[in-house]
Amino acid sequence: MPCSNDVLRQVPLFSLLDDDELSVLAAHVEVRTFAARQRIYKIGDPGERAYVLVSGGVRVTTIDEDHQEIVVDEPTRGEFFGFASMLDGTPHQTSATAGEETVCVEVDRSDIEALLQRKPLSGMDMLTILGRQYHVAHHLVRLRAARNPNEVIEERETAGERVADAVASFGGSWTFITACGVVLSLYTVVNVVLGPKAWDPYPFILLNLILSMLAAIQAPIIMMSQNRTDKKDRVRSEMDFDVNRRSEAEIQRLAEKLHLIGDKIDDVSDLVRQRIEGQRA
Repeated sequence: MPCSNDVLRQVPLFSLLDDDELSVLAAHVEVRTFAARQRIYKIGDPGERAYVLVSGGVRVTTIDEDHQEIVVDEPTRGEFFGFASMLDGTPHQTSATAGEETVCVEVDRSDIEALLQRKPLSGMDMLTILGRQYHVAHHLVRLRAARNPNEVIEERETAGERVADAVASFGGSWTFITACGVVLSLYTVVNVVLGPKAWDPYPFILLNLILSMLAAIQAPIIMMSQNRTDKKDRVRSEMDFDVNRRSEAEIQRLAEKLHLIGDKIDDVSDLVRQRIEGQRA
């Protein structure tokens, strides 16, 4: 089925092409229609063609190391899929299936080559769009990738929070308790031995003042560290929630596929039963 300039103009990859360039490309590409649940291509197929979604819906999937199907992309109207394999001439690394009746523009390397031969400057326009989409995809991967909660927390912490953590960590250690015990023991022994010449005789009023000031300063610092611990727990909880939400979505997709398989099995059973009854009749 031939393609029109209006259809190509809706594709972001070709949005910067002028009318002449679009006419050249439209003369080579084709419009194809896929039925619901029809496979457009599968992993390992020759990457000779790429597709641009005009209407309908497509799910692009791949298989991970655990042999589980993962949804890589669900392109919307005007977006393309299978383009990387088409450009470098390698087999498809993903599978694409139409979720409903879907109309796509089919593009192959010869179509792009014909456009570049007729309109060489159009290549710069397409590279510009590809560069934009690359940056968008890179940003999306960076946002969606599972990150170490400790790294996220360390990026957000301030110098004051680091100091509070260090003070709380040292103040709650045996090193601090031992050092404090040694200093207090020496302080009291020296003042007792000096007797009337001591700078802080019994009942060690100066020492009590110093300890009170130390406790007054140390307490809010420890509270700051505890508040920071609460923030860490909240960040971890939010990340766990994101992981659980994605897992739930995958489980829902699996359940949907199981229901579809069950429906197909029932259809096949009905068909077999009808044929058996027909033969008996």
